[in-house]
Amino acid sequence: MTKYALGVDYGTESGRAVLVSLEDGTEIAEHVTPYPHGVIDEKLPVSNVELGYEWALQHPGDYLEVLKNSVPAVVKQSQINPEDIIGIGIDFTACTILPIDEKGQPLSFHPKWTENPHSWVKLWKHHAAQDEANKINKIAAERGEKFLPRYGGKLSSEWMLAKVWQILDEAPEVYEEADQFVEATDWVISQMTGTLAKNSCTAGYKAVWHKQDGYPSKDFFKALDPRLENVTETKLRGEIYPLGTKAGELSEEMAALMGLKPGTAVAVGNVDAHAAVPAVGVVTPGKLVMAMGTSICHMLLGEEEQDVEGMCGVVEDGIIPGLYGYEAGQSAVGDIFAWYVDQAVPAYVEKAAAKEGKNVHQYLEEKASEYKPGESGVLALDWWNGNRSVLVDTELSGLLIGATLQTKPEEIYRALLEATAFGTRKIVDAFRQNGIRVDELYACGGLPQKNRLLMQIYSDVTNLPIKIAASKQTPALGAAMFGAVAAGSANGGYDSIIDAAEKMARVKDEVIQPIPENVAIYEKLYEEYSKLHDYFGRGENNVMKRLKAIRSEVSE
Repeated sequence: MTKYALGVDYGTESGRAVLVSLEDGTEIAEHVTPYPHGVIDEKLPVSNVELGYEWALQHPGDYLEVLKNSVPAVVKQSQINPEDIIGIGIDFTACTILPIDEKGQPLSFHPKWTENPHSWVKLWKHHAAQDEANKINKIAAERGEKFLPRYGGKLSSEWMLAKVWQILDEAPEVYEEADQFVEATDWVISQMTGTLAKNSCTAGYKAVWHKQDGYPSKDFFKALDPRLENVTETKLRGEIYPLGTKAGELSEEMAALMGLKPGTAVAVGNVDAHAAVPAVGVVTPGKLVMAMGTSICHMLLGEEEQDVEGMCGVVEDGIIPGLYGYEAGQSAVGDIFAWYVDQAVPAYVEKAAAKEGKNVHQYLEEKASEYKPGESGVLALDWWNGNRSVLVDTELSGLLIGATLQTKPEEIYRALLEATAFGTRKIVDAFRQNGIRVDELYACGGLPQKNRLLMQIYSDVTNLPIKIAASKQTPALGAAMFGAVAAGSANGGYDSIIDAAEKMARVKDEVIQPIPENVAIYEKLYEEYSKLHDYFGRGENNVMKRLKAIRSEVSE
């Protein structure tokens, strides 16, 4: 009899549960729960306490709403017997962290702390810890810390250490009250199983933990701030488990809430992009997986540990056991296209799209497809939300150059698509320059399914073929696969993620190939992009940072 697993994918705006067949990875049913509180970036929902620039919080209760609503919905929709659902896995945007008390409950649930923004979940794109990140990077570089090259020479303000230090700097009372700081993915698993089991993926990529070396030394943390000397033994303590490990079993209470069988195997948490890699069948080196949505995470497997400028990290067994997992990324992609459509497109475009029965993105994609590469004369830098790789600088901002009085909205739209492709090309080049193969691209997430022009541009800019995930919910499929591994073959699952990928991974038959004449033109445009990239991004002209500083001054 066929067995099934559940994958729950926690995104930026919503959570999605997907029920998957373990025979061939077929998605039987899915359900989305929008987060009731969404992204909290202006003021707290309970007290109207205003937040500063670059803040991005969430309500931890929203994550439980996904389990409460979406899991029973897919079980009901599928009419599958819960007895046949043998495993659960989840994936999460990261680094998304929260402080918890000694009972494992978020501090933001406590009336005493609910009006303090630092007691809430800090979402991955919370960038208000940039000052702390700058100090971490400066001190680590001065001390010659050997962990720093593993992360491309810079740690991000999006990651665990900068966010924890910001709490200590700005709300020491919250820091002291917190029993631990944990990734949201680990917290959700703890709510399902009653056990806090920290996963090696977020620990390695987002908290600077190393399989052989552990965390950075106490001396390093003391050099940052004497109050941080024992942070890894106190606030970040706990055993760290490899991906695919069984974190525990579904408790009676949560099983009743979710409409599942008590005792169902639950895998340790994972990161959304990392979970997507085996879901497209990538378990060997040379294949770059792009998880494309509001941002992009670029995942690549290698056989040895190399230092690469601006990579988000290299972690042994971080994606697939037995290999080194490399991560790089772009901190805004779909978000840039959405910004343009929501904030900058003229009304006549909206009317024309509506008249043709299309949304604005579809309309602009079709119009932009009529142009040849370089025909618009417009070029952009893709830094609307800073730069994650290779510059690792959230203080950078967007740039559009070449616009004239004749420039059309679709030309700007195409330039933004191209800018994000150039950003990916920078990442591919960085890997290759350090001896790490990139032979082909795989794309998953919302964007590849929606925008054919975008994928052709990426293929032309990188001069690489692209395979597209057959699943529209690739991270959730990957999470379900890890859930099947947690259950094990004795219970109808799999004993390794490689075994699961062989049966359950899915990509489309069609492969997008680069068009030679487009490749030649994009080589010229990429040269110009690279000049702008280095001029504005490597310190020759820090106008973007000066503008942000002036904005902060006049806003005080």
